[in-house]
Amino acid sequence: MRKLSFLLLALLFSVKGLVAQELNCSVTVISPRIQTSDKRIFTTLQTSIMEFINNTKWTSDKFKNEEKIECSIQIEIEERVGTDEFKGSIQVSSRRPVYGTSYNSPILNYKDDDFNFRYVEFQPFEYNDGQVNPNLLMVLAFYAYTIIGFDYETFSPMGGSMYFAKAQAIVANSANAPEPGWKAFEGLRNRFWLMENINNPIYKPIRQFYYDLHRKGLDAMSKKSDESARAIAASLEKLRRVHADKPLSVFMKTLFDAKADEMVNLFTGAPADVKSQAKQTLSDIDPINTTKYQKITGG
Repeated sequence: MRKLSFLLLALLFSVKGLVAQELNCSVTVISPRIQTSDKRIFTTLQTSIMEFINNTKWTSDKFKNEEKIECSIQIEIEERVGTDEFKGSIQVSSRRPVYGTSYNSPILNYKDDDFNFRYVEFQPFEYNDGQVNPNLLMVLAFYAYTIIGFDYETFSPMGGSMYFAKAQAIVANSANAPEPGWKAFEGLRNRFWLMENINNPIYKPIRQFYYDLHRKGLDAMSKKSDESARAIAASLEKLRRVHADKPLSVFMKTLFDAKADEMVNLFTGAPADVKSQAKQTLSDIDPINTTKYQKITGG
């Protein structure tokens, strides 16, 4: 009987490992501008957000614990408007392991300055997918699907479509929300425009680049570094048309907010002709980081 119980317990843990949630997310809540001696509520908020993000099953896919998507969320509370109302920003980042190496490639590094929400300490986080929820949960779910979508894009062409569609549905469900960040007229860099860009066919070359860079480039680089560098440089060329048509797109900026430093490191050791091509292309399509790209050729 004891042996049978042990076997059942082992089976339970085995199954649990196969249906683990998708995200392994570290969460930090800071409040440097809030003048108060009791900041316990922010510690409680941090714990609640981490449990919500990591314990929610966001997809129907089976993940092993070691397959979870590594990500982080930093929330800065800038103002306590009322007892349960806060204003601040949220920065979301994620990374993905590169095959055959110990290197983790940055996938997403996005800062959202339109993060207003209500929170009552110890309130349960009850999220209903596809419905209108409190803004705090809508924003967190939006970024959970965004993180997953970007990660899936790096493993198969357009692989994140389902999750970007879910994020866009959250935007639609939040169209009448009083909090900012969900509407087209509020600015060119917010949650509305991020999903509009990602789901717009005009920007398909950027999405294809995520796949080409990671599967055809980085994942093969440990064996064929020069060939992989050439493949990535060629794929970068496909982004010229997007930049020409939409030079101020939030999607292109989001790409290079995560990838600019990696591009420098990646091409610095490439053959001379690839270095020159990559530096020129990157400077043309991401001019704000031109100074960084000069380092590829040493000047």
